[in-house]
Amino acid sequence: MDPQKLQEQTRFLVRQRLRPMVNQYEVHTEAPDGSEGELAAFAQQKRLAFKEQVTLYADTDKLRPILGFKARKRIDLASAYDVTDEVGRPIGLFRKDFKRSLLSSTWHLEQPGHAVLTGGERNQVVAVVRRVWGFIPFVDVIPFAWPYHFDFYAGDRLAFSVEKKIAFRDRYVVDIKDPALDRRLVIAQAVALDALQSR
Repeated sequence: MDPQKLQEQTRFLVRQRLRPMVNQYEVHTEAPDGSEGELAAFAQQKRLAFKEQVTLYADTDKLRPILGFKARKRIDLASAYDVTDEVGRPIGLFRKDFKRSLLSSTWHLEQPGHAVLTGGERNQVVAVVRRVWGFIPFVDVIPFAWPYHFDFYAGDRLAFSVEKKIAFRDRYVVDIKDPALDRRLVIAQAVALDALQSR
């Protein structure tokens, strides 16, 4: 997908694919009937990496990279992640707010020349229940994925949202309200919400 067409999109559908030793993510535009349309990005994440790095490609054969994000530090729960374009030029960054995330996962997204966006879980009750659920013995044998949602704001203005859908594999709907947001940054953050959420 060419950069101009990518920037015109207001909704993306993100789907996780599980493979041995890696997590994969497909990011599609939405077709008129609500199904998956054209592939916008394909990402692959190595599990158990000490310094997180994810590259997103224009195709599932991983022949043409279009962006990537990489942690600045090794095994740091509050590390920033630099987002770069296909040739390694910086286009922004995101970071998890570790202290605020103890009760409700919170992220900050920065795009040069724009206000910092803060994204948090929409439902505070679900945020707390998800944390308590993880402490219940034997709960890992129960296959349940909490349908949590994130809203990213610049001040009191909604910039974009990421909604998790109930499914066997993680699926997300990304709605973008701010036309000036770099879609590559939004895609990187949406993938990170799943890939890095437990970090």
